[in-house]
Amino acid sequence: MSAAIHRIKVINDVSDLVPVLRAVDSPLKLKLVQRLGEAWLTLEDVEREFGAEGVKALAFFEKLRLIDTRWVAREGRRQPDKSYHFYYSTININTTSPLAEISEVLAIATMAPREYAKVELKIYEAVGTEGRFFSDVAEELGMTPTRLKGLVKRSEKLEYRGHRIERFQAEPAE
Repeated sequence: MSAAIHRIKVINDVSDLVPVLRAVDSPLKLKLVQRLGEAWLTLEDVEREFGAEGVKALAFFEKLRLIDTRWVAREGRRQPDKSYHFYYSTININTTSPLAEISEVLAIATMAPREYAKVELKIYEAVGTEGRFFSDVAEELGMTPTRLKGLVKRSEKLEYRGHRIERFQAEPAE
């Protein structure tokens, strides 16, 4: 019998609230987070239970590094399947922020999808295929660091890699 691992997601930067809030911004994502907290699910399980939107949400969770993966052998199959589980059992929010920054982060997290898509496209185009340094993109688009961080952390198409913003490439599920 193995003991459950208790992992804590610590949020020290106000922009880290955006992905946590976006992870549960729809009934489908909320239910998927709950199921992934209860059990390990394969991509096939997620697709069967949640459809194409569930698979898309799973890729988003993986981009945000909110889920853990492992390979599981299934009866009657020659190859193991990749399975997923929510990585954290607790979230600790420990941040102090000026009202302007917290307001901006909450506005980004709740921004209408159509409005967000326009802003995301500007960043996506500014980043290009090679990616760019965070500060160069912020300067070019006239955004505060907090705003740009929040927008990128909400994105399903963009990600941080070190001090760079790059276009997100999901790893194949195999």
